[in-house]
Amino acid sequence: METAALVRPNRLWSAEEVVTRPSPVPATAGVYGWHFERPPHPDLPAGRLLYVGIAPRYMANRVSKQNLRKRIRYHYRGNAAGSTLRLTLGCLLGLELRRAGSGGRMTFGREGEACPRAWMAENARVCWVECDEPWVAESRLISRLDVPLNLDRNRHNAFHDRLKALRAEARSRARALPISS
Repeated sequence: METAALVRPNRLWSAEEVVTRPSPVPATAGVYGWHFERPPHPDLPAGRLLYVGIAPRYMANRVSKQNLRKRIRYHYRGNAAGSTLRLTLGCLLGLELRRAGSGGRMTFGREGEACPRAWMAENARVCWVECDEPWVAESRLISRLDVPLNLDRNRHNAFHDRLKALRAEARSRARALPISS
């Protein structure tokens, strides 16, 4: 069920639609899928599902307060330290990753984070499926689908090694730079 609803959704939602109030995104658990009208890398296809995520993630020792609405909105408006999707997109778009705060978090900086925000507003569309145990669905989806922007449990994907190396290089360069304000 989740597969068809994410691969061929009845509706895709834009940043503008998702961040308005009231938001159409439910404040429940589920799986979400990101489609891109223009891909963030020339070797990736346009107009199809490239990434899946979940809210909340499985946590054996505590209960997460995340839900679909919070998570999807954060991907559109947050920063690379809290969104692996934003981190990936920024790296693919050639942005400079920087250490922030005490140096443990990495973002693209205040001005740099505006770039993935604007790029996503123009190119990224999202859909979702509500489900009680999204971590089970996510694992199944990643094993069955070609979602090149997912790294976790996705070593079988042809883009995995390139993306992993690109993100590692960005982190390495960031460690060599001073902490940004």
